[in-house]
Amino acid sequence: MEFGVVLQTNPPASRVVEMMRRAEGAGFSYGWTWDSHVLWQEPFVIYSAVLAATSDLTVGTMVTNPGTRDWSVIASLFATLNDMYGNRTVCGIGRGDSARRVIGQPPMSLATLASAMTVIKGLAEGREVSLHGQPLRMPWVRDGKLEIWMAAYGPKALRLVGEQADGFILQTADPDIARWTIGSVRAAAAAAGRDPAAIKICVAAPAYVGTDLAHQRDQLRWFGGMVGNHVADLVSRYGTDGPVPHELTDYIAGRSGYDYAHHGKSDNPMVDFVPDAIVDRFCLTGPASVHVERLQELASLGVDQFALYLMHDEEEKTLASYATDIIPDLT
Repeated sequence: MEFGVVLQTNPPASRVVEMMRRAEGAGFSYGWTWDSHVLWQEPFVIYSAVLAATSDLTVGTMVTNPGTRDWSVIASLFATLNDMYGNRTVCGIGRGDSARRVIGQPPMSLATLASAMTVIKGLAEGREVSLHGQPLRMPWVRDGKLEIWMAAYGPKALRLVGEQADGFILQTADPDIARWTIGSVRAAAAAAGRDPAAIKICVAAPAYVGTDLAHQRDQLRWFGGMVGNHVADLVSRYGTDGPVPHELTDYIAGRSGYDYAHHGKSDNPMVDFVPDAIVDRFCLTGPASVHVERLQELASLGVDQFALYLMHDEEEKTLASYATDIIPDLT
């Protein structure tokens, strides 16, 4: 299993760069950031500094979307970084949540996302594509390589991952949900004539190593609120008795709304509806041995990478514990 670290691009950007540098030294091979340009700083500016400060770390968005930038801009950003630093980026992409809703726009459709993935990958790898009704190619791209990893929860989105994406990002560490979503992606890949095993599987979730479980839960409850924001869309589309597992939908019954001013923050006051059991299922808490046990279970389901959301009050201690107590047991 490979490991990634996921950060928000909070100022100062120098700390983001330093944490990514430390993560590489600790055995992490991927460095991800959120891409919500109003709530946090512009990530692509920071990626250049991260890549310059590291030697082998692969850097990417978790996740960008096809609605806040022109698709040619997204492709050029990744292709430029790859040209400068040797194909060390990955494009994590989805329909768009906070980045779109904060500017008063809804998430993009899956049809738009499917077209965007084709165009972004094609342009970043130097091929001619059709964009805005005309042929387009970036003539300066040489030996470009860009994998597209798509984030998804619902049945239609999971099918699109299997049909088209290079990787699948699941934002929850619940083994039951992982089993269902990975199975759906692989079935869709097989139906499309693709090799299911060729699709990389990334589970992304917060992790907090320690012994004060009550405190850990309070620090990570925000994640259940964030996931619930996506799940609410699924419930509105499929209902509570549709194809989406109850493990993913039942807990949002008490959800009353969501304020993006507190998005991704441990002190989010709008996540009281998230019970302890959901925090325990969706996140990794407790001592290092418990993390190892959960990660071994996820690996047995086919997970290739665990991407650790490092957003709580003991970030550096958790990073150090993963370096000494967890990563060596899984790699």
